[in-house]
Amino acid sequence: MPPLFRLIPPLIFLLTTVTSHLCPPFTTTTPPYPFSTTPGSGHPSFQITCHPPPLSATITINNHHFSLLTYDPTTPTLSLFPHPTPTPTTTKCTTTTTTIPTQPINLSHSPFKPTDSFCSRLSYITPCNPPTTTTLPNCTHCPYLCKITKTPLHLINSCGSHPPPQLTHEGCQPDILGFLDSFLRFGIQVEYQQQDSYFTTCKSCKSLNGTCGYNSTHPNKPFLCLQTTNFKTQKPVHTKRNIRIAMMSLATLVLCMLLIILFTYISRTKKLSPVQDPAVVYLHRHRSASLLPPVYTFEELQQATNNFDPVHKIGDGGFGSVFVGHFEQQNRVFAIKFLHKQNPTSNSVSMKSFCNEILILSSLNHPNLVKLHGYCSDPRGLLLVYEYVPNGTLSDHLHVHRKTCLPWHVRLDIALQIAVAIEYLHFSVVPPIVHRDITSNNIFADKDMRVKVGDFGLSRLLDPGCVWTGPQGTPGYLDPDYYRSFRLTEKSDIYSFGVVLLELVTGMKAVDVNRDKREMTLADMAVGKIQMGLLAEVIDPRLATVDGGAVAAVAELSFRCVAADRDDRPDAKEVVAELRRIKGRTRGGGGGGGSAVGMIRAANSNSVVPDGGPVM
Repeated sequence: MPPLFRLIPPLIFLLTTVTSHLCPPFTTTTPPYPFSTTPGSGHPSFQITCHPPPLSATITINNHHFSLLTYDPTTPTLSLFPHPTPTPTTTKCTTTTTTIPTQPINLSHSPFKPTDSFCSRLSYITPCNPPTTTTLPNCTHCPYLCKITKTPLHLINSCGSHPPPQLTHEGCQPDILGFLDSFLRFGIQVEYQQQDSYFTTCKSCKSLNGTCGYNSTHPNKPFLCLQTTNFKTQKPVHTKRNIRIAMMSLATLVLCMLLIILFTYISRTKKLSPVQDPAVVYLHRHRSASLLPPVYTFEELQQATNNFDPVHKIGDGGFGSVFVGHFEQQNRVFAIKFLHKQNPTSNSVSMKSFCNEILILSSLNHPNLVKLHGYCSDPRGLLLVYEYVPNGTLSDHLHVHRKTCLPWHVRLDIALQIAVAIEYLHFSVVPPIVHRDITSNNIFADKDMRVKVGDFGLSRLLDPGCVWTGPQGTPGYLDPDYYRSFRLTEKSDIYSFGVVLLELVTGMKAVDVNRDKREMTLADMAVGKIQMGLLAEVIDPRLATVDGGAVAAVAELSFRCVAADRDDRPDAKEVVAELRRIKGRTRGGGGGGGSAVGMIRAANSNSVVPDGGPVM
């Protein structure tokens, strides 16, 4: 074969690699090993197909076809959306669902297996008995569908050995197939093994600057360590002349691509407008421009903070740093949050948090919620402009400035204001909003100790009433029921609020590594003390002289809010009503004149705790 023709396959490969588009969920033009879109490259079990817009990747495992929803290389895990399996019309096996396959999903003899947490969540899905719906399949024609309506765990063979939990009949699903259809739309979480010979041999190949692949024409698909110039033929090319020509062609191509990239960058830098910015495009797609807050330029915010001088910094969080900004023309002061940008992963998280907070806060209007006054989306950074609440956080007043004790009536009023804000999010907004990060660090106080709840970066809209999502939040405040089941509801906010109530009653931190391991989190410690009738031991000693009845009543309410089962917790309306009752009784003097510790000890000594249950 003439040398020129031998160069065609590698040049086609290079052009395809450079000019190809992203294939979500992968963030690079060429998917990382072991994935590949080209036969002979990557791992034979990880071949994917990238479809045209809307862009998505599909993978086939044991003749089952899936779309890739998410990909986490650090775990490593995938989230797979199953494609429906067509069934012959002669079987008369039809269903109104679109995601439930008509045969078990079998991942055996492949590198993939479902995660334990996914199998655990699947095992919690139980049908009602007897069924209350007429959508059950015909068991004569559809024995498999009939089988999973009784035991959904049989949907995936590899989950069959997972022991189903002992559940009550209260959480059953009347339309089990409809519920499974919604459940599977969030994806099947699978993890893959990296211990087979392909992975181990690939490390040696990469150390030699080779490309990991395999012989796609051989029935056993043995591993091959490929070079760029022999990618298509899978045979070494030893002619020095061919190598020189290939290197010159590659250098010319790379130079052309660099010039194109440089030209594009210069053009975008000069002509970029807010409408072209990806964040602004996303925001305008989900909300009318007239309903969004004003847009600030990066230079305006830079000038207001004296080039983000550390002297102006008033806080640091997981998503960004907060600065005080002085706007001389408006004669106003704002708080400006500069979202962190450290690597591609955190950039994605920051952008998601940025857009999420703008969309949610721009639709809210409540005196106990921090108001968003504007935003800036710029290649140099993502920034949010809030009203400035000048008196620090509730955490500062409880745990940092301990020499100045917050009076009991102020603590009780703060608790009521927070509860009213949560009630607004859960009952006055449609669909309801779950804040997901109610903590004493996210509650801001003004000079009159009126508080506002802020930091909506993790918030979620609840539509239709429950969201399946990975648990996120602050340790010590995170709802254990949400952590176990991945089901986010309004009661997750109630748990976090219960921890804040405990901070107000005890003056202790939500998490303290200096405490005993079993009492490191405040909720665990306080619940244990209350169950043993030792509430007096955890009451803030600075409250020793205040109305003991009111303190005990708030402690009892916090105990109900941090119940392990979300169904045992009150909702926000009940919490507000109870706090108003306690506040009214305190104002009217109905709580008695005894000290907090004395009254609680007396109440504990007269209480009977059945079966080791709580005193209250």
